[in-house]
Amino acid sequence: MVKRAIVRSLSPNYSSCVSDHPQLSELNSERATSQHKAYVNVLKEMGLDVIELEGLEAYPDSCFVEDTAVIQNGKAMITHMGETTRQGEGDTIAEILNEYFPIKHMDPSGNLEGGDVMHFPDHLVSGLSQRTNQGGVDQLAQWIGQPVKTIADADIVHLKSYMTPLDEFTVLVDQRYSNHPVLNKYDRILVPLGEEYASNSLTVNGVILIPAGYPQTMDLLVERGREVITLEVSEFEKCEGALTCLSLLF
Repeated sequence: MVKRAIVRSLSPNYSSCVSDHPQLSELNSERATSQHKAYVNVLKEMGLDVIELEGLEAYPDSCFVEDTAVIQNGKAMITHMGETTRQGEGDTIAEILNEYFPIKHMDPSGNLEGGDVMHFPDHLVSGLSQRTNQGGVDQLAQWIGQPVKTIADADIVHLKSYMTPLDEFTVLVDQRYSNHPVLNKYDRILVPLGEEYASNSLTVNGVILIPAGYPQTMDLLVERGREVITLEVSEFEKCEGALTCLSLLF
């Protein structure tokens, strides 16, 4: 059961985030701040102890705290980010996680970002992407003492933009990866064409958060008896972020 969440307020320089999104120039920082507050409030309403950190002026993407660490099997690894402008965001995260877990800092010979990593009870699935390489995956597997399966695609930023676990048996997945052999053991719920952004969901103690505006995906989940909450995250999509990116759960 998830008890806590680390979140970080938006950087004063959030509009300078690393993104190739076609609507980046339309980013509304005030709306982003409002959406972030709503997100944090939902986590609190769900009973989580939310640890709130101040935004970092030097790091425009620092609200995306998920990328800074991977927590699994009672240990935490502070990642070495593949995006060089973000290296250093994990320092304050490490101070917090050190109170709860044995921690290890990833050696710079490997890159890995938390947005590439799907969690299951006895293993992880990681993307090999623009931000994560095999060296990072190998260090993670060695530290947590569990296998890390991989899905390689050098064209993507993070794997969890295309698939997220709903529980230990079920994955919500973009049709691009629906037949990938790594996913063969899971029940796969395919996100309808045109609603690909909804592939990034966040499950908290059985409740599924999905972005607002994707009714077909919501219907698929409700039909399966899932409890679903929708949240507006348009201003995070413009920075190539999503629901999972905004918190570090443990």
